[in-house]
Formats: sequence, C-alpha cells, structure tokens
Amino acid sequence: MANVEIYTKFACPYCVRAKHLLDSKGVTYSEYDVTMDAAKRAEMVARAPGAQTVPQIFINDIAIGGSDDLRALDNQGKLDSMLGVGGAQ
Repeated sequence: MANVEIYTKFACPYCVRAKHLLDSKGVTYSEYDVTMDAAKRAEMVARAPGAQTVPQIFINDIAIGGSDDLRALDNQGKLDSMLGVGGAQ
C-alpha cells in the first residue's frame, strides 16, 4: 500500500472530505494538523511550493493537491492504482 500523508486544519470541510474518501478505500494515512503548528505548515509549503490551502495530500511523496484533486483522480480511475488498493498494484 502507498505511503499517504495529508496536511489538515481543524474544522476544514475539505480535509474531512479528503479523509473520508481515503477512509472509504481502507487507506492508512499520516495526518499533520497545521492549525497551530507553524513548523508543519512551513514543511507543507516546502513540499508543495505555492500551496497555501489545506488539505495538501501526498502519495508516495508526490504532491497530489487538495480534496478536489484527490476526487478528480478517483473519478478518472487513477486513484486506486496510486494507492495500491482494489487489486491494482
């Protein structure tokens, strides 16, 4: 299974949406809350230059983008293989 990381903020509906999609696929992910953590926020921006919004999602160290980007990958049928789920490796 892929290494999935997601940077989030408290009470962010887009973060909830992205985590729900990952949860529905049975994916384990590392979550980093940047609400009050300036160092983690700086790390997020360094990993995804120009990213100022959350969530920011990384799959195997590749910046995917936010919730809409994650959903678009799923709608295109590309997400499962990236995550290594659903029989796609």
